[in-house]
Amino acid sequence: MNSPTTAGPATRTEPASRTEPASGPTLLRGLTLLDSVLLLVSGIIGSSIFLTAKDIAAPLPHPALFLLVWVLGGVISLCACVAFAELGSMFPDSGGQYVYLREAYGDLMAFLYGWMLFAVANGGTIAALSVASAAYMGQIVPLISEEDVILRVAGITFTRAHLVGLVLIVVLTFVNVFGLRWGALLQNVSTWVKLTAMAGFVLLGFAIGKGDWSHFSGRGAGGLAMGLGPAQLISAMGIGLIAVFWAYDGWVYITWVAGEVKDPRRNVPLAMVLGVLAVGVIYIAMNMTYVYALPLKEVAKHETIAHAAAAQLFSPRAAAWLSAMIAVSCFSAAATCTLSGARVYLAMAQDGVFFKRMAQIHPRWRTPAFSLIGQGIWSAVLTISGRYDQLYTYVIYGMVLSYTLTVIGMFILRWKRPDAPRPYRCTGYPWVPAIYVLMGVAWTLNTIITRPTEAFWGTAIVLAGVPGFVYWRRSSRKTAHLMQVM
Repeated sequence: MNSPTTAGPATRTEPASRTEPASGPTLLRGLTLLDSVLLLVSGIIGSSIFLTAKDIAAPLPHPALFLLVWVLGGVISLCACVAFAELGSMFPDSGGQYVYLREAYGDLMAFLYGWMLFAVANGGTIAALSVASAAYMGQIVPLISEEDVILRVAGITFTRAHLVGLVLIVVLTFVNVFGLRWGALLQNVSTWVKLTAMAGFVLLGFAIGKGDWSHFSGRGAGGLAMGLGPAQLISAMGIGLIAVFWAYDGWVYITWVAGEVKDPRRNVPLAMVLGVLAVGVIYIAMNMTYVYALPLKEVAKHETIAHAAAAQLFSPRAAAWLSAMIAVSCFSAAATCTLSGARVYLAMAQDGVFFKRMAQIHPRWRTPAFSLIGQGIWSAVLTISGRYDQLYTYVIYGMVLSYTLTVIGMFILRWKRPDAPRPYRCTGYPWVPAIYVLMGVAWTLNTIITRPTEAFWGTAIVLAGVPGFVYWRRSSRKTAHLMQVM
């Protein structure tokens, strides 16, 4: 077990890398800066922007506050991004955050992060997005409606939307198996379609939509108009930020595929910053369109705000067009999750702490084929179980905690390896990353206090991976010993 080494002036300056096999086929660096930005944007923008406005408008029923919280969410995400960008320039390997945690804290911490991704976070996201894409397709093609139940057994309800979701998982998996370029092409095309549709919704909404600019004045709104005190205002902003953080989540995906990005020491940090800025602009534009369409008190009443806004701006018949846009958005985000997540399990397996077969790179297609297939199988199992949404709620706080620990890890590596090459150094160090750490710690503690059940089960899911770590570590040591003897 190799642990991060302390570094002073006399120690090595190149960070260690254990995610590349010593011999045999390797991953191809085929992702350009544009591919990387599109991957990040696609990974972030799934279904949340079409659904979360209600959860933000309720505690913040004033247009200024409603839009401000989206700006704050983007700024706070950027505070983490600049720290991740420094780490990405130090360790341009596939695995990303897994590698950063390993180098800062050691193998166990990194494994638990990877285990959480495989068991719930990424597998559950692929399942949820695939079924959601199918469900929205069902709004247009009733034959695949989620209302049509195929099987109901042991509390599990399997619908036609679930069946189509399984088909989408199979398609996404095998397109990515057959080459990085094919996977990137599928992701890029679906992302451009999604962005074009969203741009059309915004531009046409303001140009010909039946909205009202008076909705931005906040007349009759709550929030500031109600004279909230500072403590109440901070509390309301904190509640709103929960949904905003969910909407911005996904910017870490680009670090997972860093081993396949061209000139990663430059392009990974740049893609993170450009991507989050682009998403921030898109989110603010979409939410301004919602407010233009409906007063904020009406926004707070609609679970599917995009449909309600489209019906008001254009006509009720526009709902089908919106369903198609959301279906493509979910599919695009699932494509990004599929492409990027498998690279984390590849890094884990190459470190000897996951299934051995997942450490292999296909000699012809130069992709982590077995890692992709294993990820697809588990995502399919979660889809059939129907428990992916519930499981994901348990590890949300764990994901935010992992981001916080990674930013703290940047401080640790500044101390352990002061002379290591850092082509990009964190902007605003130490204050900007420190702000994110404070926000992340406060948010995590608040979750533990206010939602102890979710926090408990989230912790239990993560710790359930410890026996697996012990098993795989012992197995890899035995294999290494046998090889030495031979």
